[in-house]
Amino acid sequence: MEKVTTMHDALLSFLRSEGLETPLLQYRTCQAWPEVMGDTISSYTRKVLVRDGKLHVHLTSPALRQNLMMEHKRIAQKLNDHIGSFVISDVCFF
Repeated sequence: MEKVTTMHDALLSFLRSEGLETPLLQYRTCQAWPEVMGDTISSYTRKVLVRDGKLHVHLTSPALRQNLMMEHKRIAQKLNDHIGSFVISDVCFF
């Protein structure tokens, strides 16, 4: 009997074989920042990017930056949970 593959599984397999799964997950993590962190924090965010497995976030408020630095590991876990995959190991603020 022939195995039935879902469209989701076929697409995921293709992305993996072409080396596109990680960049896609990184992009989704950056896009998830406003939803996961909320409107207030997002309003102070200027740039979000992934480099070397870490999410780098540029914030315009030094006080907010200091507060979020204390929660960097928890924020990374929250983003990974939202994406449903281990994408980033840490969050760095600048």
